[in-house]
Amino acid sequence: MAVPARKVSNTRGRKRRTHYKIDEKTTIACPKCGATIKPHRVCPKCGTYKGKEVIETKEAA
Repeated sequence: MAVPARKVSNTRGRKRRTHYKIDEKTTIACPKCGATIKPHRVCPKCGTYKGKEVIETKEAA
């Protein structure tokens, strides 16, 4: 079984791990009400998608 001949230094290990980071989630502002939503989703606040009312919400009723 293969075993490393030398210990991997801290710097070398950290260089390898630089890409292991969490990306921030993408959000946009709803064009109708201004609420923060995920792109390509129906707005839960006003119930619109692409300028059309898709679902009826309590606020809209």
